[in-house]
Amino acid sequence: MVKKKVAKVLGFRYKALAGILIILAGGLVLLPKYEKHEGIKPEQLLSNVISSARYVSTDKLADILINQDPSYLLIDVRDEESYKKYSLPNAVNIPLAKLLDEDFEAYLNQNSYNVVLYSNDHFYADQAWILCNRLNYKNLNVLKGGINEWYETIINPPKPTEDMPAEAFELYTFRKAASMYFGVAYIQEFKVAPVVKKVVPKKVITVKKKKKAPAEGGC
Repeated sequence: MVKKKVAKVLGFRYKALAGILIILAGGLVLLPKYEKHEGIKPEQLLSNVISSARYVSTDKLADILINQDPSYLLIDVRDEESYKKYSLPNAVNIPLAKLLDEDFEAYLNQNSYNVVLYSNDHFYADQAWILCNRLNYKNLNVLKGGINEWYETIINPPKPTEDMPAEAFELYTFRKAASMYFGVAYIQEFKVAPVVKKVVPKKVITVKKKKKAPAEGGC
């Protein structure tokens, strides 16, 4: 008797669920057809991936940031924790896992800025670039070498040796100036002048001697 009641209840539930699914299916049929965005063709995507034209060097990016070029937008595709520890000036954090969220589409699918994607190296930034390029988003670039290259060239530029050409010293001068712009202090290179105590001549105070009063009385 109990088994029959359970079977009856389950049968009712299955019928109700089936009815809901039929209604939803009918609604989908009535909806207008969704036009899927196919993006670019695979052949074009492959051609774009092979090309190195998307890469921006750290030197070029440093020049862009120093001159405060408003036409560039930096997007950090690392996780939020890495972004909070260190990031490039005015960069927007869009983690790779959330890259295609609708909330971030306006940053990527636009024609107002030259977007520079970056990560620790350029591996994840390349993945982000491929995803966006597949959707035919424009004006996308990748920081070559990422944050690691930024540290090695801009924040801590290697000093050229004496046998290197003049161009290497010019580049080092630029990178050193750029690193100072971004907050690096070269304390060891500043010569501290010896502290010379200024000899202050003693002030001579002239004290007027009082005249002796004449002795009273006498012979």
